[in-house]
Amino acid sequence: MTDSYAFRQATIDDIDIIAHQRSAMFTDMGTDPIKIQSWEPPFRQWVRVRLETGEYLGFFAVRGEEVVAGAGLLLHDWLPSPLTASTKRGYILNVYTEPPFRKQGLARRLVETAIEYCRAEGIPTVVLHASDQGRPIYEAIGFTVTNEMRLRLVE
Repeated sequence: MTDSYAFRQATIDDIDIIAHQRSAMFTDMGTDPIKIQSWEPPFRQWVRVRLETGEYLGFFAVRGEEVVAGAGLLLHDWLPSPLTASTKRGYILNVYTEPPFRKQGLARRLVETAIEYCRAEGIPTVVLHASDQGRPIYEAIGFTVTNEMRLRLVE
């Protein structure tokens, strides 16, 4: 069903779209809008720097002139371990589809694009944090639950 869409990589000119999608994603997950407003300006600066350095890649589904879905890929250093000697890891984030365009396979296609990028670059591990809504998509692609634990030191 994704045949009627074009797909493209994000550019530095797409920061507003990336920030909008990230805010909308957290809004859909029930995050307090005041908290969203407080981190959006620093996020815009963060993503600008990483788009410029190539550490952050964005992938979009476009219909006409409108970006209707997106996903991000953060490429970052990681320590070698018994699982892999590689020092690179991919982290998929900011997966979002505008409500009228959901259930058409766009999020899956964008996540698969990020995975294929990592595969082509020899990055052996891709991780993400799944919302309840996204979990079935990621499991169908082959993501598995790991033993990561978290301790929040600051709210």
